[in-house]
Amino acid sequence: MGSVLGLFSYSFMRNAFSAIFAIGPMFGLISTMIVNNRMAFFSDALGHCALTGIALGTLIGIQNPTFSILIFALIFAFCISNIIELDIIPEDSIIGVFSSVGLAVGTIVISFKNNFSRYSEFLIGNLISIRENEVKLVFFVFIAVLIFWFLFFNKLMLSSFNRDLSVSKQLKYKFYKNIFVIMISLTVAVTIRLIGILMVNSLLTLPAAASKNISKNLRDYHIFSVVFSLSSGILGLIVSFYLGVSASASIILILSLIFFITLLVFRNNQ
Repeated sequence: MGSVLGLFSYSFMRNAFSAIFAIGPMFGLISTMIVNNRMAFFSDALGHCALTGIALGTLIGIQNPTFSILIFALIFAFCISNIIELDIIPEDSIIGVFSSVGLAVGTIVISFKNNFSRYSEFLIGNLISIRENEVKLVFFVFIAVLIFWFLFFNKLMLSSFNRDLSVSKQLKYKFYKNIFVIMISLTVAVTIRLIGILMVNSLLTLPAAASKNISKNLRDYHIFSVVFSLSSGILGLIVSFYLGVSASASIILILSLIFFITLLVFRNNQ
């Protein structure tokens, strides 16, 4: 126990743990809506588009990568959403195309500038290196997500379960979906350096996927998703520190283990 508490003697670990108490619940909440709306590929595409934001932002002189990631994530997100609404091409095909384009453009620009090593942490994440100003930014976004959740939760849930019913009740389906897309983009933008492009989609889907295996009602579904996300974040940081491995990969591995355990529990209860 003492050795675990000893982690807090390091300022970088205090920053990382502080951030995880915002990142965990934030991803846990957003994960439920992503799984409900079957938007796993959508969030994955945003992660890939983040690479374009990083690369092009650097190319045109934007100093803050978070800002350039957010801009390009929003552009890609709204392009994907609007093309999907046209109902001309299958949704998974549209998302696949944008995901590929985002990854390809970002890779070309980075290789052109010969900056692969500089941006490696954006690929796999580096939560341990989080700075105090980034912790504040993460908490700011977390508060924004909470406000968004309290204001629009019921309407979002109705839209995710039955779009036709939400339209018949004169709910602004597209408006609420666009706000949710903004929330996803904002979350990805502020955490992509910490979690990693290759890892962020797993953290956006696994908590709710595991929770869905054992939840009997909507309340449990959200509570378990937040608990799984937060607990895996805490355990992942501890494992990362003592084994000297990637924090985000440790978190995802623990979340995956939780998913398979809950899946076995679900099957045994059938």
